Amino acid sequence: MRLGIDFGTTRTVVAACDRGNYPVITFNAANGDTQEWFPSAIAEKGGELRFGFEALARRGDPGWTLCYSFKRWLATPDATPGRRVQVGSLEIDLVSLVSRYLEALRKALVTNSNLPSKSAKEALEATVAVPANSFSTQRLVTLEAFRNAGFRVLSMLNEPSAAGVEYAHRYRNTLNSKREKVLVYDLGGGTFDVSLVDMQGQSHDVVASRGLGRLGGDDFDEILMDLALQKAGLERGELLPSTLVDLRQHSRELKESINPNTRKIHVELERHLDPSERKLLKCSDGKGVVVTIDTYDAACTPLLERTLELVRLTLAAAPGGDALSSSGDDGDESSVQGIAGLYVVGGASALPAVARGLRTAYGRRVKRSPYPSGAIAIGLAIAADEAESYALTQRYQHNLGVFREVLGGNEIGFDRIIGPETVVPVPGGAPTRLSRRYRATHNVGHFRFIECGWLDDAGHPSGDIKPFADVRFPFDPGLRKEPDLSQVPVARSSVLGPEIEEDYLISEFGTVELTIRDRESGYQQHYKIAG
Repeated sequence: MRLGIDFGTTRTVVAACDRGNYPVITFNAANGDTQEWFPSAIAEKGGELRFGFEALARRGDPGWTLCYSFKRWLATPDATPGRRVQVGSLEIDLVSLVSRYLEALRKALVTNSNLPSKSAKEALEATVAVPANSFSTQRLVTLEAFRNAGFRVLSMLNEPSAAGVEYAHRYRNTLNSKREKVLVYDLGGGTFDVSLVDMQGQSHDVVASRGLGRLGGDDFDEILMDLALQKAGLERGELLPSTLVDLRQHSRELKESINPNTRKIHVELERHLDPSERKLLKCSDGKGVVVTIDTYDAACTPLLERTLELVRLTLAAAPGGDALSSSGDDGDESSVQGIAGLYVVGGASALPAVARGLRTAYGRRVKRSPYPSGAIAIGLAIAADEAESYALTQRYQHNLGVFREVLGGNEIGFDRIIGPETVVPVPGGAPTRLSRRYRATHNVGHFRFIECGWLDDAGHPSGDIKPFADVRFPFDPGLRKEPDLSQVPVARSSVLGPEIEEDYLISEFGTVELTIRDRESGYQQHYKIAG
């Protein structure tokens, strides 16, 4: 059975390949309801873990700690497979935690869902999504966790690529020789991505992309919670951690119920306080506070403006420049050049304020997926279906570069190695190889590798930045038995150094390995610098 799995910050959505159809799988919740998602939630008590609906069922039970949005840990610069995280009283490494969650997802698919063909022994083959702006380590942890959980990973696609596949499947008639590009605006539970996808027939190429690893629906939940606390005259520091977790979930549920006709949001604040807190803070049981929708929208505006700024940057970085004009565009032929539509996906995009902001800026070209929470999973399932034969060109959406010593170690220069022009290999394909050669002019090469979202106008790293371990290579043959090159000062050599080759290999999953070689002597060192 082939699946498309969108492992989300707040919810995981699964779609199946079923004889040319791509239904979103429904799960049976603990209360008997069915849901088109599996909660991205964990509960812990005394070292025991529960996941998904079983975790949500422990909400309010004494001794249980609920952990929502744990996927956000994968987006942090220090996320590695061995990173230790705290879930209640349990400390566990990140890859083990995600693996156990995905094991629970696999079990629920086989035993507690409407998956068309279910067997514990049947192989579940999955095309998996990752945010376009994800660091290489996030891709690696995700890949390892899915494999540990018993899934056979067919490929990993950037979320905008998957949304583009779903758009082409649903709105093929909007694409023509004059309009072959779709701008995907993906506002999920924990991340935001915007990508321009060039679609020519069955060939899809993400030509430009921007993203923020920590901007999503969770942040809009926090805004609503803080407004309610402010209205009640309460501070976060006055409340128990468990109360804040419960209030965030209540705020999420209220946010998801907002519609274009909503004028007031009734937050049942006191109902979610601990009895001791109600007594200490002198709050009456059952009394709530009211946040007006105008107040809430105003507080959300800075976040929405950040997403619109990335839309503008993405369009400006694409070939042909800003092809989608702003300020009252009515979507006519002259004002929208080459853009078939601006496709809005992601669960957090359901906020009416998002639709208003996009339509004000970009007019009627804005199309919201009829299944905003399921669009990526459906696109993944279509891409996993061999009969559809989509050719997806994926690019390394982050920039990977190195800070090097220059001018005898007196200055540091930044050199981009991999950027949006670099194509990631197709599933099962040979790694992409990049090489550079030069004459060494220093005794030691000190390479400080980083990933970043993009480069500013001066060529400096910008956006989310993640450093990797330093690499030191002895250019001077006399230093090649030195046990600790960090103790050797970088200095300019008095004689011409050896010819050096840097050889980079990029895998289909975005991992990068580096071999530095002295071409004259054959001496070389191998490093894993990303993933």
